[in-house]
Amino acid sequence: MGKALGKSRGNDLFELALYVLAAVCFVYFLIKGNMPKVWQAVLITAVLLLIRLVVRLTKTTMFAALRFCVLLFIFIAMFMANEFGFYSVIPYLDKFEHLFSGVILCFIGLLIYEKASDKENKTVTLSAKVAIWLCLFFSVAMAGVWEIYEFTTDHLFGLHSQNNSLLDTMTDIICGSIGAVLTSLYLVVQAKRKRLPLIDE
Repeated sequence: MGKALGKSRGNDLFELALYVLAAVCFVYFLIKGNMPKVWQAVLITAVLLLIRLVVRLTKTTMFAALRFCVLLFIFIAMFMANEFGFYSVIPYLDKFEHLFSGVILCFIGLLIYEKASDKENKTVTLSAKVAIWLCLFFSVAMAGVWEIYEFTTDHLFGLHSQNNSLLDTMTDIICGSIGAVLTSLYLVVQAKRKRLPLIDE
């Protein structure tokens, strides 16, 4: 299981710290009587456990860089933004989250490419160029899909995820796309160094 989640002692400690922080938040906000924050702590724990469950059920190896990005995103989006209310403290925190989501989705695209490739078939050759293009297009597409989801839920349930603003929607997509482009460039450099993180590396 440790191998499936990436060969990194640092990631193990990071994840453990998130569990501890969630437990502290649970107790603190329970004492304060702030039930929404209490349930947020429960949700964070559930998300961390769900990731482990999905990795185990799909028998997928989450390489270290992806695992770190996912854990960091959980800390920023679920702890800093929601649990600690940093949306009102840090300007454009939401845009940073979308930028970072582009990074994560790019790595997930790489994981999907590796998973979809039949490595047992010796006639199949994993192509770094194809992998990177897939990562880029997958990440940019998912940025658009997320905004479609927000648009749909806003109109069906009267939410305000997009603030009834085309500017907000397009800025979110642009931020996610920038994260995807930057990550793709990083993967290009890694590929040239023969260090593209396709599971075995």
